[in-house]
Amino acid sequence: MTAAAPISLDPARAAQLAAEFGLKPDEYDRCLAILGRTPSLTELGVFSVMWSEHCSYKSSRVWLKELPTSAPWVIQGPGENAGVIAIGDGLAAVFKMESHNHPSWIEPYNGAATGVGGILRDVFTMGARPIANLNALRFGAPDAPRMKQVIDGVVRGIGGYGNCVGVPTVGGEVNFHPAYNGNPLVNAMTVGIAKADRIFTAAATGIGNPVVYVGSKTGRDGIHGATMSSAEFSADSEEKRPTVQIGDPFAEKLLIEACLELMATDAIVAIQDMGAAGLTSSGVEMAGKGGMGVDLTLDNVPQREEGMTAYEMMLSESQERMLMVLKPGREALAEAIFTKWELDFAVIGHLTDTGRIVIRHKGQVEADIPLAPLESEAPLYRRPTEDTPKQPLLDPATIPNPTSIEQALLTLVATPDLCSRRWIWDQYDSLVNGQTVHRPGGADAAIVKIEDHARALAMTTDCTPRYVVADPEEGGKQAVAEAWRNITATGALPLAITDNMNFGNPEKPRIMGQFASAVRGMAAACTALDFPVVSGNVSLYNETEGRAILPTPAIGGVGVIDDAAQAIGLGMPTTADLILIGTTAGHLGQSLWLREIAHREEGAPPPVDLTAERRNGDFVRARILAGEVLACHDCADGGLLVTLAEMAMATGVGATLHAPGATTAPGAASPPTARSTTAASGTATTAPAGSASATAQAPLPDHAFWFGEDQARYVLAVSDANAILAAAQAAGVPAFRLGRAGGTTLDLGAGRAISVSTLREANEATLPALMEGRA
Repeated sequence: MTAAAPISLDPARAAQLAAEFGLKPDEYDRCLAILGRTPSLTELGVFSVMWSEHCSYKSSRVWLKELPTSAPWVIQGPGENAGVIAIGDGLAAVFKMESHNHPSWIEPYNGAATGVGGILRDVFTMGARPIANLNALRFGAPDAPRMKQVIDGVVRGIGGYGNCVGVPTVGGEVNFHPAYNGNPLVNAMTVGIAKADRIFTAAATGIGNPVVYVGSKTGRDGIHGATMSSAEFSADSEEKRPTVQIGDPFAEKLLIEACLELMATDAIVAIQDMGAAGLTSSGVEMAGKGGMGVDLTLDNVPQREEGMTAYEMMLSESQERMLMVLKPGREALAEAIFTKWELDFAVIGHLTDTGRIVIRHKGQVEADIPLAPLESEAPLYRRPTEDTPKQPLLDPATIPNPTSIEQALLTLVATPDLCSRRWIWDQYDSLVNGQTVHRPGGADAAIVKIEDHARALAMTTDCTPRYVVADPEEGGKQAVAEAWRNITATGALPLAITDNMNFGNPEKPRIMGQFASAVRGMAAACTALDFPVVSGNVSLYNETEGRAILPTPAIGGVGVIDDAAQAIGLGMPTTADLILIGTTAGHLGQSLWLREIAHREEGAPPPVDLTAERRNGDFVRARILAGEVLACHDCADGGLLVTLAEMAMATGVGATLHAPGATTAPGAASPPTARSTTAASGTATTAPAGSASATAQAPLPDHAFWFGEDQARYVLAVSDANAILAAAQAAGVPAFRLGRAGGTTLDLGAGRAISVSTLREANEATLPALMEGRA
């Protein structure tokens, strides 16, 4: 095919547009050097989206290389649409988490809905059937301007898309903080199941092989969405509404079935979702990964709007679209399948040996770009970093308790960060397909059984941003460790993570320092816990008018349990002994108690002892799989008493508890703490040598013991406490008999008690009350 060369823009106009599209002057100069001329409009659009922060990771790639990404069970690590791990029985789990933060602020419903649609496509593109969705949400103060409408729209968008497409939403997390007032975070995660020997990738090969467009038609929605997501917000963010895509979950369901049906044949060479940057990124990445060239004729692209230009078609981020490379002669087979599912199908090009992407429209070459330098000469920055100043550890003995333990607990369970999320998860269908074993709120991680197998997957999303902003490295460790703990607490073996790195403007040294330190912490935890990173997403420039979000490296963890029937939940049994696993130092720095009760946000977060995390978690998992544990809940936000309250509220069953320093029931003992290691023989074990003073000291203040957020701790409900305590002592694991389940109150002794029903009423009432009058 012959045609005229691309029509270059006027040089002055090209430089102006390059700046508007987000290219720095030196980046634009690099484009000119690669082309040897002034670009056409379409070429400039291609460079701008492919070299955007959102697509090129130009500020983060240098740091992400520090993360461990391999293990014997890892089939596919970062670099493809999603990560893949072997889970036994010839099966693989395919999963990834991605952000849709900026679109969800501009247009909450569609921003969140298309975030779900996009991550679903990343997973089924690999040949997996999606079996579960999760999310990690961060909102501003509920009374901030627009925030109720944003919360409402985001939740409805997630539920509306996931429910209609028929994939259960089984887990997630929600935090609130004023730092997110102008920039909420919407991170969506999907997990799918595939045959381990039938994984599809995006690397295109075969000169002359047809390039095929399938799915929905292309419109003008989402143009320059990737560029919009690579810049801070300002007061005019509402004007960016046209950059937000519109989703159709019913078309997505058809696309899933059609793609999986075609994948059961031998027709597909490569396949790629048209996500950020749409046809541009999919075409460039497929040909580039295979070392090929690609020639596209846009006249054949199915279009839902009149008069679309090549520039618009290449940059459109219309949803529910895929790009495929087929084996020669398989076009009719593929077209028949997509026609049956009432989806568009069109051959729009072919692979070449030129190493270039050539884009044609109406007889004119609109772009002709060498692919290798588009990637190899993409900007890569080692931006200046500035360390976050270390804050001191707070001595709990110096922090007075302004209220009673009972009142503090009642206040905490009613705060937005700890209140029931039922208002949210009731809008999600968590049971569709009938394989969900533990729904939201029932266990520390969601459990979804694999159809026709006893095996199940455990999955969770976790991060504590207030820890990360105080100490990014410890906060990064803790995010990974908490995901590992939550999976462990069900009895499942944690296998791998996906991450979603949400940070502010990387051009500010403090922000870039947060990112680098968080990655170091994550890498240390992933290594120590054999919990590699297999996929992920980076979302930077999460700032509005110069105010950054809290650094939020959200972690999505996946694990496996051989028999779903062995997985346990967190609900308090009607009768059981309660055992605390782990050492208690009463860390109140950056705790929710400190913020909500003492009205202070300061101090170092609790340190993460990765050796203790591994030792304690492996012990707990072994006891669960041995059938010795009735319920388990890890200690996290709010500390030990909040953990016990959550267990109690799940079933309505209370407990009689032993407070530190109080007269305890026969056989009880003081807990292993950093301030006291006294223990009665046979009923408790002390912290391992070196982790606590061997000299008895004053016991912890009650509020530090009950609300300190020390890590590596679990509460176990067991039928035979003596057996667990003996096993813990033999394993060198700190353990303490907390009390006994039963009744309808949490009884702390000395006349201090609070009814479970009172706690539950406060816990359940908060979100519905906050969301009243949101219209």
